[in-house]
Amino acid sequence: MSDGPFPRVSIVLPVLNAAGVLENCLQSVARQTYPPAHYEVLIADGGSTDGSQAIALKYGARVIDDRASRHMEDSKRAALSQATGEYIVFLDADNEFTHPDYLEGAVRALARHPQALGLEAYYLASNKMTSLCAYLTQLLHISDPICWLMSAKPMLVATDGEAERWTLPPGTYSYPLGANGFVYRRSDLDSVKAGEKFQDTHIAMYLMQAGKREWLRLPGRGVHHYYVDTLWNFLLKRRRAMVHFLNVRQEFGTVWLEQKAPVSKPVACLYCFTLFGPAYHALKGWQQTGDWRWLWHVPASVASLLGAAWGWFTHRRQRDNQRVMTTLKRPQTLKNQP
Repeated sequence: MSDGPFPRVSIVLPVLNAAGVLENCLQSVARQTYPPAHYEVLIADGGSTDGSQAIALKYGARVIDDRASRHMEDSKRAALSQATGEYIVFLDADNEFTHPDYLEGAVRALARHPQALGLEAYYLASNKMTSLCAYLTQLLHISDPICWLMSAKPMLVATDGEAERWTLPPGTYSYPLGANGFVYRRSDLDSVKAGEKFQDTHIAMYLMQAGKREWLRLPGRGVHHYYVDTLWNFLLKRRRAMVHFLNVRQEFGTVWLEQKAPVSKPVACLYCFTLFGPAYHALKGWQQTGDWRWLWHVPASVASLLGAAWGWFTHRRQRDNQRVMTTLKRPQTLKNQP
């Protein structure tokens, strides 16, 4: 229920051995202008042994023992089942809100635009991330060259006051929405039965299929997404992401990349393998923006393809692919941390 001008907000945050980035995330939550009495932080902990739980409690978060869940999506569902907010924010431990008024602006924008399925964060660069991380998150927005190539390009519908309205070209749902600071209305989540079988990008896809084709963004507002720091860690993360991708497809029967993507998977892999496409986009991006970090596009494309192939072989060889997701998780730290 709403309480005055500030509806209750639930921040859902899955955690597993994330001590290197979690405090930074929770500090950004604590800096929000949204009144603390009107939001809650629900941390679904998968059995951390690195002090993550102590950090969560230090910032007043509610820690949910989630060792029984099979993967991060189950963790989000477990936390969602205990959330009391009218608005749900899906945050990851490697996120940091860029501005103190993000939550307040997001709730205000969604209240003005009932046709929108939710609000997506911009991924902005930070001096606490490496140039590779800034390229993957800010420049690509979708933190992987293969996924970037296979994603439909969002179209700006209009700018209305503080909010931008975005949509996809007709006939496609090939765009990942739902994580890293994404804000939903609880009523919309309930309408597609998100609490029963949760996968974040599927929720947005289901809402689009039900007729909600628009989502919002706040200009210049969002999260710093500390995705990876080095090229090696990026390769390892893409290996893990591929295992997750195959697990999700096995469980749900489809994934967003298969929802009429503008480029097929074989073409995307060939693009990375030949290097001509990555080199073209790297030089084009550098020329158009003056940002030399676009040059990361060539080695990142190679690492993306190798990581995907490695993940495919890992998935085929492992009997318990949910368990292997835990063993493949890499510890994360910020650029200015040891």
